Amino acid sequence: MIHLVYPHAQRISCPDAIGRHLTERLKEMGYEVRNYDWDDPRSIHPGPNDILLGHPHPFPGTIFRNSIRNLGWKKKIIMSPYNHGDIYQVSFLDPIIKQCDIYLAITGNFWFENFQNSIYAHWKPKMVHLDLAVDRYEFPVLKNFFNPQGERKFLYIGHTAPCKNTGYLSKIARSLSNFHFGWIGSGKTIPGFTWHGFLDFSQKESLDLVAQYDFLITTGKADSNPATILEAMSWGLIPVCTPESGYKNYKGIINIPLNDVEGAVKTLKWLQECPEDTLRHLQALNWQLLDQHFNWNRFAKQVAEAIEQEQQFSLEKPRPSSQILIYFGMVFSPYSYLRPRNLLIYLARKSKILSLLLTFLRKIKKKVKRTFPPIQHMF
Repeated sequence: MIHLVYPHAQRISCPDAIGRHLTERLKEMGYEVRNYDWDDPRSIHPGPNDILLGHPHPFPGTIFRNSIRNLGWKKKIIMSPYNHGDIYQVSFLDPIIKQCDIYLAITGNFWFENFQNSIYAHWKPKMVHLDLAVDRYEFPVLKNFFNPQGERKFLYIGHTAPCKNTGYLSKIARSLSNFHFGWIGSGKTIPGFTWHGFLDFSQKESLDLVAQYDFLITTGKADSNPATILEAMSWGLIPVCTPESGYKNYKGIINIPLNDVEGAVKTLKWLQECPEDTLRHLQALNWQLLDQHFNWNRFAKQVAEAIEQEQQFSLEKPRPSSQILIYFGMVFSPYSYLRPRNLLIYLARKSKILSLLLTFLRKIKKKVKRTFPPIQHMF
C-alpha cells in the first residue's frame, strides 16, 4: 500500500494535478494507493510493506510529520518542490529528510545543477531530480497563429509572493509602456499590468482570454519550476522566464536575466518583432519537449523507481554555517508556524471553536476582496 500525502482534487491545476495524475498512473502500474491531504491532522500506522510518500507540511501535527515517527514503514519518501533561491521555502525539511529514505525534489534543471553550491548540499545522497509534468489534453492548443509584429501580448499567471519577483516584472512592463501586459491571478497590484482576476482554466471564457496572448512571462527569483510554464507551452504560448524560475537552456523557452531590466527589455523587443515563423518553430520545439519529457508517464515512472529502490543512503554532515542558516530559515520563514497568523491556523486545527472563527474570518476576507478590488483593477 502506498499512502500518498498530496493535494489530489479534481482540478487541472497544480498541486492537485500532481496527486491526481500520480495516483492514476501508480494504480495502472499495479500499486494500491490511498490518498490524504497534506494538512490532515491524523497519523498513519503502516501495515506490512507500506510506503509513505508525499509532501510534508511546514506545520507540526500534520499527517506526514505525524506518520514518519511510526515504526514499520518499508520506505518513507518525500516528494515536494525544491529550490535554494532563498532560505525560507525548504529549510523546514532538514529534520524530516533525516528521517526519510529519499527526497524526490520537484524542481527545474537550473536549481538541481546548482544544488552543490547551496546550504542544502548535504542532502545530496537522498535527492532525486523530479521534473514537473503537464497533461496536454487538459491544456489544449489555443495558439494557432500569433498577433502581428508590434501587437504581441505578454501574460503573467500566478500570485505575488516574494519568490515570484513581481516588482521586477512591473519594472519591465513600465519600461515597455507601448506593450500589452496582462495578469491572471491574485495578490497585490502589479503596476503596468491589466488584471483579469483569478480564472478557472477549465472554462471556455478563460481559455478565450489566454488565446489573445502570445507569450507567458514570469520573473521568479526563487521559483522551483512553475507549472504555468508547461501549461503555457501546451497551449502554444512561448514562455519567457528567468533561469531562477527553474528552466534554463531549453531552446523553446526564452530566458531573460534576473533583475536586469535593460537585458530583459532587449529580449522582449526582439520577440515583439521577430518573424512568425520563428515563433512557430519555438512552439513546435516546446510541444516536442512536452511529449518526450514533461509528461505524467515519465513523472510516475521516476516515482515508481524510487519506491522500488533497494539501496539506502545517509545524509552527509552539513557545514556549520549552512546549519545555522537552515535553522534561521526554519524560524523566520513566512511559513513558520511560530508566526502569529500561522500559529493561529495551527491552534485552530487543535480547537473546534478557533477553527470555526478562522473559517468565518476567511469568508469575510473573500467577501471584502470581491466587493472592494484593488483600486487599479476597478478601472
